Amino acid sequence: NKNKRRTCIKMISKAITKVFDNDVGYSFLKSKIAIISTIVFFIILFCSIFAELVAPYNPFDPINISLMDAFTPPVWTEGGSLYFLLGTDQQGRDMLSTMIYGARISLIVGFASIIFAMVLGVFLGVTSGYLGGRYEIIVMRFTDVQLTIPSILMALLVDGIARGFISKSLHNEMSIYVLILAIGISEWPQFARVTRAATLVEKNKEYISASRIIGLSNLVIMFKHILPNILRPVLVIATIGLALAIITESTLSFLGVGVPPTTPSLGTLIRFGNNFLFSGEWWITFFPAIFLVVLALS
Repeated sequence: NKNKRRTCIKMISKAITKVFDNDVGYSFLKSKIAIISTIVFFIILFCSIFAELVAPYNPFDPINISLMDAFTPPVWTEGGSLYFLLGTDQQGRDMLSTMIYGARISLIVGFASIIFAMVLGVFLGVTSGYLGGRYEIIVMRFTDVQLTIPSILMALLVDGIARGFISKSLHNEMSIYVLILAIGISEWPQFARVTRAATLVEKNKEYISASRIIGLSNLVIMFKHILPNILRPVLVIATIGLALAIITESTLSFLGVGVPPTTPSLGTLIRFGNNFLFSGEWWITFFPAIFLVVLALS
């Protein structure tokens, strides 16, 4: 057991050393903004995953909700309560707990939609760049057409089509899946364009010619040899796309076409708080909005 532990520790240390010995690791360690952003992001991610343990209350549990506590201001203002550090919303839900649970919804939708967009876009980009011909022309024309349409409008279009085909109750149950599909379809063209351009460069190199000569299939060449060499720009786009996906989800929820009102998403919190902004309950909008900005920037 001791030998196995030592072996595992050595492997982990070698992996960490390998990560931070290259140019990316060196640049990361030299950037204070990158380090701070990473720490903030992982804190939010940890709190979202373990929301049941971190959040003071469960906003889904009726036992923790009382209309008598509605519109309680933050603890440092007049009328505030130590039980609700950031105040409560119109239903009496603790704002801090609701934001933690809301961040979980936003992160789930963001990660799932950007993974879906990345898989679809990378597949179409690599295959069209390598195979060429009419297939490449058709894929790129679809990409060009979709790039002319703003992502938020495309997501609204997909959500509207989904609402037309399924009932309202079923849509509420599947709202997260509809959001993932809508945002994923609106974000794939960026991945397709970048991977196609990188594939056009890679397929003319000598190692690809050697792969063809020894009789490797097109699928093996595309996804075993070309794909690993074009992942860097894909990961950069995915990082930016994750922030945009979270913002898009919040925007759709703010417009009332995202998650149901009973689900504490950051967008729904801002939407409900906006109704009380000019009546003095500013914290219902302010704190979720600041939290969304910090999450997207990190």
